[in-house]
Amino acid sequence: MPSQTTFARHAALVDRMADTLGVDLEERTLRGEVSVDEIGDAVLACTGCESPGACGGWLDGHAEGAERPPRYCRNADLFARLTPG
Repeated sequence: MPSQTTFARHAALVDRMADTLGVDLEERTLRGEVSVDEIGDAVLACTGCESPGACGGWLDGHAEGAERPPRYCRNADLFARLTPG
């Protein structure tokens, strides 16, 4: 199990990725389009990524938004399902 610090770091990355892609996770959860468990699973999947630094850099470089996550994102399928448009 990841440490609390690791989990928090990756939760922030998942949240930033959602924001960058125009996905409001809170709103989608309230609508029943994604469950709290799915979001937790996404964070756990993210903790297994070997490139969190690269992800942070990618997010910094896409502060204006993006249509899709980087290819190495372990949650690309989830974000593809939730991305507007």
